[in-house]
Order: sequence, then structure tokens, then C-alpha cells
Amino acid sequence: MNYQNKTVVITGAAKGIGAACAKLFFDAGANVALLDVADDTSLINDKRWLNIHCDVSSETQVKDAFEQVIQHFHSVDYLVNNAGIQRYGSVTETSVDEWDLVMNVNLKSLFLCAKYAIPSMLENKKGVVINIASVQSFVSQEKVAAYTTAKSAILGLTRSIAVDYAPHVRCVAVCPGTIDTPMLRDAIALSPDPDAVMQECIDMHLTKRIGTAEEVAELVMFLCDDKASFITGQAIRIDGGLGITIQGSKK
Repeated sequence: MNYQNKTVVITGAAKGIGAACAKLFFDAGANVALLDVADDTSLINDKRWLNIHCDVSSETQVKDAFEQVIQHFHSVDYLVNNAGIQRYGSVTETSVDEWDLVMNVNLKSLFLCAKYAIPSMLENKKGVVINIASVQSFVSQEKVAAYTTAKSAILGLTRSIAVDYAPHVRCVAVCPGTIDTPMLRDAIALSPDPDAVMQECIDMHLTKRIGTAEEVAELVMFLCDDKASFITGQAIRIDGGLGITIQGSKK
């Protein structure tokens, strides 16, 4: 896949899935704009690589970031809404501030970035928005009330964007299972027995392993390509078979 002279904006791009997407698109020839509150640590010094410090839950900062992208690269062809955080707790355990934080980063930021990316796509009469959701858009576990709610809502946002801006703009949700990212490692580190938790994560998947950020990035890149031009408004799971079996012994 050749992305020469195309521009992709990736949120949460300093590490994990976002960083893997950034490298893959860059290697394919794309102009890459990285939006993150963390500074880029890749040390790539190239005119096709633009690192913007941006809190994607802030409309002011998002608007300013996209103005910088347009000024630097002149257009936006693809948007990968990847930024996300995890907080743990049931409804009664989650504070209002925590709830708002998760909703702002995991959901509002997707709305804001799409709001300021899509006008350029419409001007070019072509574009793709990829929303990184989760397998927890379909199934859930204990103590993730805010996270699973936000990730579920992304599917509705994806459908709305696909309907409202067809046929020029496509929108697809990518729903990963357990992926080996810094966010996963940080969460597992909170456990008294991290090794046991990691093994539990592995065992939950039919593939008997967790996924890699690069595997998700490959799917994202394919969905942006013209080869995927008949795919829009859908939620695509890349989850190693997580959540499709029923617990219990064989009869």
C-alpha cells in the first residue's frame, strides 16, 4: 500500500497502537501528524513527521492542532482516533471526575478530531476516519464501567459519521482485544501477581496469545486503503477470538 502525498493524523501516537500506526504509515510514504500529551520519543527528524503536543479532549487545542496540520501538510486524508485511557471501578466506585475524564479522552476527543478533520476530507471528496474502540464495545468485565461505556458509544459515533458524510468519507471502528501496549503493562503492574494476570489475559484468547500493536496498525492501514473502499460504518474486531466462547465444561 502506497500512501505517498497522503496525510494521516493519529491521536495518542506517542506509544502503543498509535505509535505503531505512525511508523507504518510513515514507512509507506505518508505525511504523519502525531497528536499526544506526551512528547514523541521516536526522534524521527523529517518534513513528513509532525509532532504536536495536544490534549485531544480540549476543543481549543484540537482546533489549533488541525490548523497546524493543514498549514504544514495542506490537507487531512486519514484520521486515526486512537487516544484512550483506562480507569477502573464500578458505577458506585467511580468518581464523577474520573467518569468525565474517561468520557472526555475516550469519546469526546473522537468527536472533536472528526469535527476538525472531516472538512478537509470533504474538500478533497475523499477521506477515512478510523475510531479505535475495543472488544469491550461488545463484552465487558468487572470494574470498567466508564471505559466500556465510552468504547460502546464509539460504535454509534462511527455509524453516524459513516451515514452523515457518505459517500466521500468512510468511517470504521477497529475493536482490539488484549494488545501488548504500555497501557496494558501498566494495568497489569497494579496486580499483586502480574505474571498470573498476564497468563489469564493470554488464556482468554482462542489464539492463546495477546495481540501486538503492529497487528492492529496493519488492519488500520488496510482499512484506509482503497482496497477497503466498500467497508464503512462497521466495527471490525481484531481480538484473537476473545469473548466468542461460553464458559463451562465440555459435555
